[in-house]
Amino acid sequence: QVQLVESGGGLVQAGGSLRLSCAASGSINSINVMSWWRQAAGHQREFVAHIARGNITYYVDSVKGRFTIFRDNPTNTLYLQMNSLKPEDTAVYYCAADRSGFRSWGQGTQVTVSS
Repeated sequence: QVQLVESGGGLVQAGGSLRLSCAASGSINSINVMSWWRQAAGHQREFVAHIARGNITYYVDSVKGRFTIFRDNPTNTLYLQMNSLKPEDTAVYYCAADRSGFRSWGQGTQVTVSS
């Protein structure tokens, strides 16, 4: 089993930056892909970015060029650097870890971008 704990959310003005962190513990050696998702109020959870083995990354079009996903293997931490934030980026952000066909989720961290 994998445990995930997100942090780093908060309130920021449009155009600002935030860095989210996701600390992973447990059966981390078997993780194939880690990802970030977000859920705005009244909306379904949506994919934001993922990083696979070999540091292969993929982003949803709406965040390309603004967000960067990366991981620090020695500390088992996943990050999401978010720049040029927009009000429409406001959501609860979740990290996820995929292993053996099973996805684990963190508890989420709120990001609010004011206009």
